[in-house]
Amino acid sequence: MENCNRPEQGNVLLDHARRTITEKLGREIDLETTASLEEKLQDSCYDKHSGTFVTLTLNGQLRGCIGNMNATQNLRDGVRQNAISAAFHDPRFNPLTAAELDKVHIEISILTDPRPLDYSGGDDLVRKLRPNVDGVIISKGPKRATFLPQVWKQLPRPDDFLSRLCMKAGLPARTWQAEALDVQTYQVISFEEEP
Repeated sequence: MENCNRPEQGNVLLDHARRTITEKLGREIDLETTASLEEKLQDSCYDKHSGTFVTLTLNGQLRGCIGNMNATQNLRDGVRQNAISAAFHDPRFNPLTAAELDKVHIEISILTDPRPLDYSGGDDLVRKLRPNVDGVIISKGPKRATFLPQVWKQLPRPDDFLSRLCMKAGLPARTWQAEALDVQTYQVISFEEEP
């Protein structure tokens, strides 16, 4: 089964996410366009199971981002579910409104399987991370968080990146320096709508 990594395949997933949100908002959908999209979604690459994230931005600011790390769903179903969750169920934001729909920008990330990262201490962890390449998952007991590789654009310094990730997990910012965390890394293929 081929990977969905070609731009035209990414555009199909982006159209799928936008149509899903549009339908959920009760907006009318063009039947001919929908039929064409459904036909394209039958490509076997969308049957591949992979973790996915859907990120929404509005005027360059985050407006919703929800995903799943584990490959429990195929791309078709994962993008559908995460588009709905990012638009309407991200606890950090109010549900997306119909007025915002035309201005919102959609990005989809398809994740590789996370792999454990062995390291000894904070300095070694910083050395082993690859900014702009690695997405990072940290966990300690029940506390867990991830940043997609795209977050490196806002937090290019590894120490800032790790401190903010610890805070996202509900841990003190410098936990990564003082304590052993379970760390996993992954990479993404991402697609985003034209501005």
